[in-house]
Amino acid sequence: MTDTGELSTDEARVIAAAPSLEWADIVTEHSARVYRLAYRLTGNRQDAEDLTQDVFVRVFRSLDRYEPGNFPGWLHRITTNLFLDRARRSTRIRMDGFSEGAEERIESTEVRPEHAVHDAGFDPDIESALLSLPEEFRVAVVLCDVEGLSYEEISSVLGIKIGTVRSRIHRGRTQLRAALAHRAPRAGRTRFLGAVGV
Repeated sequence: MTDTGELSTDEARVIAAAPSLEWADIVTEHSARVYRLAYRLTGNRQDAEDLTQDVFVRVFRSLDRYEPGNFPGWLHRITTNLFLDRARRSTRIRMDGFSEGAEERIESTEVRPEHAVHDAGFDPDIESALLSLPEEFRVAVVLCDVEGLSYEEISSVLGIKIGTVRSRIHRGRTQLRAALAHRAPRAGRTRFLGAVGV
């Protein structure tokens, strides 16, 4: 595996032919990233865990067809496509709050992906606003504003035109802004930006 997380064709073939330490290394290196994206898309731990598992099953089955390139981008594409497939199939996706099960967390020195996501989570009303977006808008906003992908990368991951990406991000952000209007400063008040002249 290269320093950028990309797999060569030979590495992909070796891993596909003999699942061993290399496969474990891939899962270890990329599972937190996949889980974080899955958690932001689904909104709850159980669905995120299921989606993450499905992603790695799909990756394992598809490694022989992997063309060297941006491996994390390939994972983003698989994750978002599986999420959208599930959303289309189900009449309603369970969208519980992000903090579900927080009291069940077991103290440990090991940092688990779901704990890292929870610890770095958004305010509850931001989480709620994000989960209220239609799936297409949520995916675009999460990939752009949470995962930090460029419009071109999102276009590639979702297999849509850049104009469509821009439109979905704009519409998603507009809906988020409306849902979070109650957090805007009131007339005559400004936000505190820190000490002036210090």
